[in-house]
Amino acid sequence: MNADATFTSFPSITSDRLHLREIRPTDAEAFFSLKSDLEVTSSYGREPHQTIEDTKAWVQLLQDSYSRRAGIMWCVTLKDQDVAIGSCVFWNFDEDFHCGELGYELNRAHWRKGIMAEALSAVIAYGFNDLGLHRIEANPLGHNAPSANLLLKLGFTLEGTLRERCLFRGQYFDQLFFGLLEDEWRKLIGSTNQGEKISHQADVAPSPPMP
Repeated sequence: MNADATFTSFPSITSDRLHLREIRPTDAEAFFSLKSDLEVTSSYGREPHQTIEDTKAWVQLLQDSYSRRAGIMWCVTLKDQDVAIGSCVFWNFDEDFHCGELGYELNRAHWRKGIMAEALSAVIAYGFNDLGLHRIEANPLGHNAPSANLLLKLGFTLEGTLRERCLFRGQYFDQLFFGLLEDEWRKLIGSTNQGEKISHQADVAPSPPMP
């Protein structure tokens, strides 16, 4: 599979506990619970949604982005309950889809259960195996230690820090730049048990799942 196939028919993904699917307008209410939570949105330097209309507009933006091949966002649900609890996204692709940026966030009620670690493992595998990416990037803010730790446990390398790059509520924050190459990922999954490597304590968003 490649980018053409990815943006022709939305690719749902299933893992042990989770189902990752296309976002729907009916998910707005569940996502408003997440997007209106300052503790979640401040982790990536964004103001929380004030009304359900904000979230509905965000859902529409995501659907439009997929139509334009600019990004693909999976709605994260539990297998036995089709209610949105979080999201994972690839966006900021280069022209030939060799590189993409990873973003994610999770409802606070589901933190510290290993859910985002499980979801990201599946999304990363899709990115390399099916989308054909060579490199995946993630750019959390410097104060978001849980996300930085999770990325490291998933095999990412911290490649640099942009000092005081992001302004949020009158304070400047560093931004961390992580990268994972396909061959590094294949060596990792070939030589270790991913389930033993991934922390179950980090479930906070590293970067906004698209503005």
